[in-house]
Amino acid sequence: MFKGSFVALITPMRADGSFDEKAYADFVEWQIAEGTNGIVPVGTTGESPTLSHDEHKRVVEIAIEVAKGRIPVIAGAGSNSTEEAIDLTRHAKEAGADAALIVTPYYNKPTQEGMFLHYSAIADAVDLPIIIYNIPGRSVVNMSVETMARLAKHKNIIGVKDSTADLQRPILQRLAMGPGFCQMSGEDQTAISFLAAGGHGCISVTANVAPRLCSEMHAAWADGRVKDAIAIQDRLTPLHDSLFCETSPGPVKYAASLLGKTSNRCRLPLAPPGEATRDRVRAAMTSVGLLN
Repeated sequence: MFKGSFVALITPMRADGSFDEKAYADFVEWQIAEGTNGIVPVGTTGESPTLSHDEHKRVVEIAIEVAKGRIPVIAGAGSNSTEEAIDLTRHAKEAGADAALIVTPYYNKPTQEGMFLHYSAIADAVDLPIIIYNIPGRSVVNMSVETMARLAKHKNIIGVKDSTADLQRPILQRLAMGPGFCQMSGEDQTAISFLAAGGHGCISVTANVAPRLCSEMHAAWADGRVKDAIAIQDRLTPLHDSLFCETSPGPVKYAASLLGKTSNRCRLPLAPPGEATRDRVRAAMTSVGLLN
C-alpha cells in the first residue's frame, strides 16, 4: 500500500530545452532528504507529452537509480495507444519501478468498455502493480466507479490517482473496492479532505517545492494530529493556488527555479509563465517561508 506524500516530479530542462540529467538526479536526492514518501516520474507534471520515448525511459531509470529502494517509485507509463502503454509499462518493470501510473486514454475518448479493455490488456501483458490515473480535466474521459471496480478484480490493478476533485469518489471507491484499494489524491488543494474520505495519500505538485511541509502534513494526519495537519494545509493553500494559476507545470517549474533546482524552462507548446503568475508564485513561496 502506497501512502503519504508522493511527488509528481518535474523534469528539469536546460536553457536550450534539453533534459538536465544531473539537476534531475540532484532533485530526486533532495526530495528523499526532505522526507518525501515516494516519487512519480514522467506524469503530467514531468512533461511526458513532449518527452521522446528514449527521454521518458531515461527519466524513469534515473529516478530508480537515485532512489535505490529507499522510497517507492511509481513510473508514469500511460498513453492513448494501448501498445505504447504496454511498452512503457514493460520498461518500468525492467528498470525496477515499484508500480506504473497509467492515465486514462486522452483524445481518443474511449467508452467505459474501451477503458476496461485498455487497462486489462496492460495488466495482462506486464506483471507490475498498476495505479489508474483518472484525470477528466486532462483526458476528457472519466472512469466510472463501476468500471474501476471491474478492473480492481485484476491482481495487478491496485489503486487510483484520483484527480476528479470529487470528494464523493474516494468514499464510493472505498465502498466498491474495499479499504485495500490504494487511493491517492491528485489534487493538492483537497488532500486532507481526501484523506478524511478514506484516501491514503497524495501525488502532489506542490511537493516539488515544499516536500518537507507536504510530508509533515501527511505524517500529522497519520498520527492523529488533525489540527496540525489542517494548520499545514492552511499554510500551503496560497502556494497550491499559485501553482495552478496557469497551466501546470509552468508555475511549479518557475517556483523550483527560485529555489535554484532547475531552470524555469518548459517545452512548447507550454509558454513561460507570465509576469503576473511569476509575481504570485514568488509571493506565495515567501508567505509559506520557502523564500526569504
